[in-house]
Amino acid sequence: MNQSTAMSKLFFTVSDETDGSKYLCYIHDCAGDLNIGVTDAEDVWKTRITDEIKAQLLKYYSLKSIEDCLMKLRSSCGKGKASVSVEEEQVILHLGPSPRDLTMTLSKLGEVDGKVELKELLFRMADNLSHWQGAEGPQTLHSPGKNSHKRDNEFAPRKQSSTGPSVGSRKRFPGDSLINPGTRSKQPATGVDFDDDGDEV
Repeated sequence: MNQSTAMSKLFFTVSDETDGSKYLCYIHDCAGDLNIGVTDAEDVWKTRITDEIKAQLLKYYSLKSIEDCLMKLRSSCGKGKASVSVEEEQVILHLGPSPRDLTMTLSKLGEVDGKVELKELLFRMADNLSHWQGAEGPQTLHSPGKNSHKRDNEFAPRKQSSTGPSVGSRKRFPGDSLINPGTRSKQPATGVDFDDDGDEV
């Protein structure tokens, strides 16, 4: 992994050790110099990672490359092992929970420089996200599997159960009207019965 590739992925959050508020910490390569910054989306604190700081990082993490050290720093922040303490004009980045752990001091940028830095940071993050989406391929709204089959069937017509009587059905009895169910159709006329016993001669 080359340095520019490693730096493009170094965005992580770190908490204020006093009130737990979140800050965005980022590392990027600017004109061949590594810089580390911290922002709360309003103010920006930043410093250059000098050769002295590089040597301290290599010794602190017992690693051989500065890129590995910065990846370790990101991992430490993700696990809550690093924190910041914010003062008026500077931020102290603590790389571990102990007071004896390595710290880095970042100076606050002016209002104009801070706005420029935030704008560049926004586009760097957008470019990184676009690169990640391109590497992952097009994303679907749902993952394939039986859940998607279930979701597709949510709008399919409901099938009536084959067991038990269906709702609204009624057994038709002989003589019921087909046009107006529930009413009896008229019985066919039987005619006049001339075999009346009272009419015998």
